[in-house]
Amino acid sequence: MLALGKLLELTLAGHEPAAKIQLTPEGARLRWLAEGALEITPPVASDSGLDLLLSAGIHGNETAPIELLDRLLHAIARGELKPRARMLFLFGNPLAIRKGERYLEQDINRLFNGRHELQVGAEAMRACELEHLAAGFFSKPGRTRLHYDLHTAIRASKIEQFALYPWHEGRVRSKRELARLNAAGIDAVLLHNKSSTTFSAYTYSQLEAEAFTLELGKARAFGQNQQVNLDRLEQRLHCIIEGSEPDVDDAGLDGLQLFAVAREIIKHSDAFQLHLPADIENFSELPVGYLLAEDLSDTRWEIEEQGARIIFPNPRVKNGLRAGILIVPVDASELG
Repeated sequence: MLALGKLLELTLAGHEPAAKIQLTPEGARLRWLAEGALEITPPVASDSGLDLLLSAGIHGNETAPIELLDRLLHAIARGELKPRARMLFLFGNPLAIRKGERYLEQDINRLFNGRHELQVGAEAMRACELEHLAAGFFSKPGRTRLHYDLHTAIRASKIEQFALYPWHEGRVRSKRELARLNAAGIDAVLLHNKSSTTFSAYTYSQLEAEAFTLELGKARAFGQNQQVNLDRLEQRLHCIIEGSEPDVDDAGLDGLQLFAVAREIIKHSDAFQLHLPADIENFSELPVGYLLAEDLSDTRWEIEEQGARIIFPNPRVKNGLRAGILIVPVDASELG
């Protein structure tokens, strides 16, 4: 197997490879760009025209997606998976991955779309580097651009595998991409309605990629992801990489649950209180009239929306950051 296919081993060891470029027997080029960053270029004759960015480890303890990317890289380096797409593999936060922590000082996934410029520290610098790597990769005109940023969640979820679709003014959501996610085992998609500071929001809004954050189960340590079944996603990625993907159409949306953001719960002060059980699952439904949270100056969040559900509740975030999202079901007809 080509040594550059062992990108995860290099990243965990903090080593820079001696050889920065290697070729597979079929002529695909593997090029090491930076720590945790590997570009793969297929032979010109077999290039499908797709630029595919796969990232994982933006949070260092989300190991199932890291292991998935490692399997894909090994298969390419062994010649078992023959890429027709141009690809960029990114392990987002090497420092946190090595320590098995979500992050060390700052959540990198709150530092994109320029927010890193307002911060200091290693993770702000890494967010800046990831933006530059993605911008360089998606700089070729006339190509299809797709980014999957793979995560696992802090808490359990009533819908285990779901996607977050960023928003940008004037852009229409792609039903084809939603059908592709459905075929890959994603059960629900959350449609954002304003700009965000996540990695996928950056590539969607600034680099014009179709981009998604994929939540793929609960965060566990390396080697303990037997309960996270990523078979359908892995099979679909094989097809996308090799250019052998079955066609998908609007009928492929059948069974896919769609949600829209109703409100974000912002923690303003240390007095913030979130009135939810500590072990509440993502997508738990809350009744109308329920007092969800309180903060200074008699700030109260009460449930007003029918069918409202909570995702990503976290009262321990820093002041000024989101402590949860209220979402409501929507119909595919509202996609436009």
